[in-house]
Amino acid sequence: MEKNDYYTEKISPKKNNIAPKQSEKPRRREFQRKPKQELQEATAIDLTLSDDNSPKVEIIGVRFKNMGKVYYFSPKEEKFKRGESAIVETARGVECGEVVLPNREFPQSGLVSPLKNIIRKATDADFRQVEQNRKKEDEIMRTFTEKIREHGLEMKPIEVEYTFDGGKIMFYFTSEGRVDFRDLVKDLASVYRTRIELRQIGVRDEAKMLGGLGICGRPFCCSSFLGDFQPVSIKMAKEQSLSLNPTKISGTCGRLMCCLKYEQNCYEDFLKTTPKVGAYVETADGRGTVQEANLLTGTLKIKLDKKPDVPLVVKKDEVKVIKDGKIQVNRDEIKALKNLEE
Repeated sequence: MEKNDYYTEKISPKKNNIAPKQSEKPRRREFQRKPKQELQEATAIDLTLSDDNSPKVEIIGVRFKNMGKVYYFSPKEEKFKRGESAIVETARGVECGEVVLPNREFPQSGLVSPLKNIIRKATDADFRQVEQNRKKEDEIMRTFTEKIREHGLEMKPIEVEYTFDGGKIMFYFTSEGRVDFRDLVKDLASVYRTRIELRQIGVRDEAKMLGGLGICGRPFCCSSFLGDFQPVSIKMAKEQSLSLNPTKISGTCGRLMCCLKYEQNCYEDFLKTTPKVGAYVETADGRGTVQEANLLTGTLKIKLDKKPDVPLVVKKDEVKVIKDGKIQVNRDEIKALKNLEE
């Protein structure tokens, strides 16, 4: 490998990043933007598919991080148990991963692309190599932090990943805006003499990598069992009758809590059968407007037209909807809370 045989990739989650000046020219191939790709590129499979007529192929599921995505490979007639490790080739190079899905047959029609074969089962020597790599990552992380300080860059180092075969080192960082880290990459490449890749990540990924405790007192969902981030919106909080106070509906990362997604399907079902706030309904005591609606208990508080000073509390099954209300998030709320969704 030549001295300058390395490349970088910039991924910026910010929408207001400043574009590079038109006068700037790409400096050799290492600074040209590469197409965005996953950390470990492998075959995607929809495990819910079931096609008895399609030819079957044998697969195993491998995970490379504690709570990372699961990728699928051909076991090459090897039998794996859950918890065992395998050496596989990924887009990043050779990696050692944990088998989380043992051998099973799957319809070939459900495969997005041809499966890659495993290289071998992990041996004791492989485990020793993984341990040595983890120790190297700690040392590289210290160097990464020092180099950022030397170059005076507005970057926060988050994590370093050293591939199993030592063919690439990946550096993860966060920053408020776009960072020109070309000189930093040169410096790091001159120290480690291998392929260097820097990735700018968002605050959600930062929380997933670093871990911690949520306001519920339990470890972050993203770092304990969530493989992928699910989209969460302000509308979900509104439909669940939650206070739109940012401190109450946002997680440690500063974005909407992932757990808002968990019960959303139930709330959507409740909303189909429960009159919404603002609905005009008819009760045994007369007509009125729904002031409060408890979706979980199905209880409504109604302001009657005839007795506006005495609210009526009834069950949703005891009223007839004349005109239903709508759950809306006004523009001011959207503007004030928009950064929680990014």
